[in-house]
Amino acid sequence: MTSRSAGAPQPRRGWLIGMVGAVLVAAFALAATVQWHQFRSLNAAIQFQGDFLLVNLNQLEVEYMRLQMQWREAAQQKPLDRDALQLRYDIFVSMANLLETERAARLIRDRSKLDRTTHQLQAFVAEADRYLGPEPVRELDEASLRTLLRDLEALTDPIHSLSISASHEVAAQISRRNQTVREHNIVSVALTLVLCVSTLVFALIAVRQMRQLERRQLGLEALAARLRDARLDAEAASQAKSVFLANMSHEIRTPFQGLLGMLSLLRDTRLNAMQLDYLRTATESADHLLAILNDILDMSKLESGTLTLVSDTVVVPRLLGDIEALMKPQAAAKGLALRIDIAPGVPQRIVADATRVKQVLFNLTSNAIKFSDHGSVTLSAGLSHGQLAFTVADTGIGMDDQTMARLFQRFTQGDTSRSRRHGGTGLGLEISRNLARLMGGDIRVSSRTGEGSTFVFVLPLHAAQDQDGAGDAASPPPSFGPSLQVLVAEDHAVNRKYLEALLGRLGHTVSFAANGQEAVRAASARRFDAVLMDLHMPELDGVGATLAIRALGGDHGRVPIIALTADAFAETRERCLAAGMTAFLTKPVEARQLARVLAEHAGGAAVPPGGPARSPAVPPAEEPLLDRQVLDSVIGVMTRDRFALLAEGFLQDCAAIVPQMVDAAVQGSIEAIRATMHGTKGAALNLGLQRLACAAQAVREAAPQGDADELLRRVRHFDAVRRSTADALQQEGLMPQPAGA
Repeated sequence: MTSRSAGAPQPRRGWLIGMVGAVLVAAFALAATVQWHQFRSLNAAIQFQGDFLLVNLNQLEVEYMRLQMQWREAAQQKPLDRDALQLRYDIFVSMANLLETERAARLIRDRSKLDRTTHQLQAFVAEADRYLGPEPVRELDEASLRTLLRDLEALTDPIHSLSISASHEVAAQISRRNQTVREHNIVSVALTLVLCVSTLVFALIAVRQMRQLERRQLGLEALAARLRDARLDAEAASQAKSVFLANMSHEIRTPFQGLLGMLSLLRDTRLNAMQLDYLRTATESADHLLAILNDILDMSKLESGTLTLVSDTVVVPRLLGDIEALMKPQAAAKGLALRIDIAPGVPQRIVADATRVKQVLFNLTSNAIKFSDHGSVTLSAGLSHGQLAFTVADTGIGMDDQTMARLFQRFTQGDTSRSRRHGGTGLGLEISRNLARLMGGDIRVSSRTGEGSTFVFVLPLHAAQDQDGAGDAASPPPSFGPSLQVLVAEDHAVNRKYLEALLGRLGHTVSFAANGQEAVRAASARRFDAVLMDLHMPELDGVGATLAIRALGGDHGRVPIIALTADAFAETRERCLAAGMTAFLTKPVEARQLARVLAEHAGGAAVPPGGPARSPAVPPAEEPLLDRQVLDSVIGVMTRDRFALLAEGFLQDCAAIVPQMVDAAVQGSIEAIRATMHGTKGAALNLGLQRLACAAQAVREAAPQGDADELLRRVRHFDAVRRSTADALQQEGLMPQPAGA
């Protein structure tokens, strides 16, 4: 009741404003109509003005009298001054022509008088033209002068009468015009008064409304202030939750990485069957715990809006192949067939966030395997209504309508039985759907109990440029363009050798700098076509070196600088570009990637782009020992023998730095560990030693935490991975067997 009575004045105020507005509109319309009428009256009053014609008629009378005087003088002169008489006569005739115009007829109301005068004038002019016209036919003598003088003097009264009549008519016109102006002024004043009164009334109502609006605005500002305080409180609570989750993530991950490292080390020792079974169970539990932790952190990022997408070129067959490689052991353990299918028409390359697409497909495929005890799981890619559709179909337990209705709710599992045989946190599907929607797509599901389930993950189709041979590591070397002078700033010897072989294959000349200071000195001493800049170097890092080179000015300061780092984070990319770098490449660098960037920024040979470089993910135990794609690319750049020497020397260097890392861990030399492990990680990535790169990153991340025991565990894990990597390379024939083997 209160709200209705409080809202009652609103329509009345609106009605009053509407009425006043209508009155104002009517008043303005009336004023416009009256003003238009007055304008027409004034225009009619001034359209024909006889003032100028009256002056001309008066001038005609004056010229007539001058001609009359000149004629009289001529009649008495001996001899005759014909030129003076001719001048006065010509002027009079030109003025007499005014009587024959329409304006003269309108000014002189007595038409008969005008006609008689005009006729007399014409008769006189006709007779006089015989003596004074343009072509005189008679000689002007004394007798003709006296005769024409009598005719001229007979025009005195008619011409004077016309002048008097015109003066009276002009006076009447002026009187009427003045009357019209007075009437117009009176109407204008009246209209102005009406408009002023209407405007004043409207202004009073407007002031009243403004005061009411001001009071209402104050109320809204008070409400907005309360809402702002509530929002700040909510944001503070959300920030506190985010900080808590970040801290918990750090606190959980620190011992957790140690646990994973120790399990990995334990796996490399001699164990009996029972111990291996225990170890497998412990590893599965650790993986499950890590999956839960990752789900919680992803959900927190999605809620806070801090989860960002990084679009890049994604090779669809390679993406599905990675998922197959990871999921196939799980499917085989349950006796399931895992099938991968790509429909015709699906682009080989798309633009998407590969990490998030993989995350969604991993979750859907993992669920399909988890809820299927027999049959098969099929992951297929196709097109649906202009979108890219990934379909995951299984022959598992299926779901009823009630289960599907709550399927994407938080902490809701598909298995609601008391036994909870399939387990799970109930976060994966909600996170997957939120990620799909963040990427502009969605997830649809169809299922029947006992007949399996089908999940369809659709994405907007953004096809990348598909160039022949883009992903074929065995393709022939590209055609060389102009040879470039390239400066490589890299502190790790293995990376320098790899880049030397890579750039040499592309036909470029390479110079090296072992740190940022050397890079600046080299760039200032000569002009290079491009600079490949590592970020983490001694004495001066890549960002500082870039700033110093840009400060050189001229051609030396404008050289394209391409960042080359193992840090694939968006923050690192932004920091490099802000410092003045031209482009950003992550290790491992493939020939096609590097050639494409050099072609774009330095004019090198254009090469079809390769797939995006992979960055190490956690946990390290999930990464393969060797990255086949990178290995094929490296062997395509150099011979197998040269690769064997490079890999063997690198692994020997890794073995040599393990005792140094142990000493540094005991002494707390954090920066030395971070710098060494960063270079080792980049070199391992460039050589395709994936798990070793992850192990180096794990050591690097543990260094700042100050936990010497944890750091030592990670160093030992790094050494164990080094040995496993050497064994794998030897088995592949990519490294010579040790003597006596």
